[in-house]
Amino acid sequence: MTKLSVNVNKIATLRNARGGDVPNVVKVATDLERFGAQGITIHPRPDERHIRYQDAHDLKQIVATEFNIEGNPVQKFIDLVLEVKPTQVTLVPDAVDAITSDAGWDTIKNQSFLQEVITTFKNEGIRTSIFVNPIKEMIEGAKKTGTDRIELYTESYAAMYASNKEEGIRPYIESAFIANEIELGINAGHDLSLDNIEYFKNSIPGLLEVSIGHALVSEALYYGFENVVAQYLEKLK
Repeated sequence: MTKLSVNVNKIATLRNARGGDVPNVVKVATDLERFGAQGITIHPRPDERHIRYQDAHDLKQIVATEFNIEGNPVQKFIDLVLEVKPTQVTLVPDAVDAITSDAGWDTIKNQSFLQEVITTFKNEGIRTSIFVNPIKEMIEGAKKTGTDRIELYTESYAAMYASNKEEGIRPYIESAFIANEIELGINAGHDLSLDNIEYFKNSIPGLLEVSIGHALVSEALYYGFENVVAQYLEKLK
């Protein structure tokens, strides 16, 4: 079964909009695990506009499944990951002012930098993943960085799903076959939802984990977290 990791950034966004501690990120994460989520993901940014660095420390104390921290490996982020030591770190080439992740790494141009950062994390026993577009050269370049996994950036698939899902999924299938051949684990995330997750999962050989935040939280406004998590788990079987 492909694991479901829930990104709780949007919970922190809602909390920060009003001040105080409602909704409580730790309580929501605990409930999500109780409802069946197999991981919790956060993506702290330097301005802490949603997840705060303290949230990472607080969540480390209670996450009983897998804890995944995403982000651009600037020094502040590297220091945080080394302090918290999550199950997995996912490296994302975000600009400082990015609203959300919008591109994968150029794993050829940034090979030496990624190698250095990944070695640092792996030496501390932290599983590594890097965010990549579904491009053959980028997948092959990822292997040379020493990463354990890649996370396929699925925005283009989601954008094409309603009009031409067969064409939208094609580069992801090709990328998955390459990753499997060179023994890279496969994660995926960005704009995956209840509408498009089942077709994606059934099409991608060896899909280990999906990270879903914005869509899942939005769907939970209508259906409730427990119901939505159950629906995702059913589609990921």
